[in-house]
Amino acid sequence: VQLQASGGGLVQAGGSLRLSCAWATSGRTVSDYAVAWFRQAPGKEREFVAAIRWGGGRIQYTDSVKGRFAISRDNAKNTVYLQMNSLKPEDTAVYYCAARVRWSVLYFSSASYADWGRGTQVTVSS
Repeated sequence: VQLQASGGGLVQAGGSLRLSCAWATSGRTVSDYAVAWFRQAPGKEREFVAAIRWGGGRIQYTDSVKGRFAISRDNAKNTVYLQMNSLKPEDTAVYYCAARVRWSVLYFSSASYADWGRGTQVTVSS
């Protein structure tokens, strides 16, 4: 699986950004795939942000972004989006998208994802 994240940038607190993760699976059946967003701030461990089951029926968020971020997918474009609203300085991080073959109760664990895209920097100024 190949993934390409984009859409990061510099924004003021309270602003919005939309991240995109375009992915390709070389013809595999993907309905049960999970695609997730993680982030890593300087000096901190990579943390889970949100995940979606490609075939539908499953979406999860970390508590700190609930009500502010929304993950969605566009099947026709093979793209997963992360709409980020009401951004805070503490959202500043490199954001990564990742994929795993099957949705799992370990959706929040970075170690359970085999495929990763290069990160995109999000910086929120106060």
